[in-house]
Amino acid sequence: MNRLEDARELARKKLETFEVLMRDGHFDYHNGFHGRVYLNPHQLFRQPSTIWRLAQDLLDVLPPQLLESTDIVAGPATGGALLAHTMAGLLDGRRALTHPACSFAPFTPGEGKFTLRSFYAQLIRGQRVLIADDVRNTGKTFERCATLVEQAGGIVLATVEICDRCEAIVDLGVPNYALVEYPAPENYPAAECPMCKAGEPITAF
Repeated sequence: MNRLEDARELARKKLETFEVLMRDGHFDYHNGFHGRVYLNPHQLFRQPSTIWRLAQDLLDVLPPQLLESTDIVAGPATGGALLAHTMAGLLDGRRALTHPACSFAPFTPGEGKFTLRSFYAQLIRGQRVLIADDVRNTGKTFERCATLVEQAGGIVLATVEICDRCEAIVDLGVPNYALVEYPAPENYPAAECPMCKAGEPITAF
């Protein structure tokens, strides 16, 4: 394996060791669907050292030019914001002391969609932004965040996430980088779930 493949394989093992990537269960996603795989963000952020290690790994798979040109790392609260904050701090440790410090901006949930407070909108104006999240499903969260960055006058360089479930339905026109790619297995409408029909209990954690 090459360096990128090695980093991704190590990260996948970490996700399973920390019980973030939970497989072979019977999970209720609380959106009308059930499935076998769950990415548990609560376990991911329970210990700060876990997200710190995974953020380091994620920086390892990003192109050097992207790391050098990023002015702000932004992410949706809560998981994406915690990841973005960690990445912004670690990124400065990889650049020269004379390089301007990297900033952080969170997207705040509100009225069913994310918003960007005026303080951070002013910060983003004219800046190059890397958007981070813990997991990419359909990509709609990234799409909303990218729109907010552009409305604030910022430039979206790329999107990054710890785990990509390979089911995105939107293309933002910028590169996307994932630490781990884990194709989502088939999900089932709750009323048609074969695990329920077989009497398999919902996985509790």
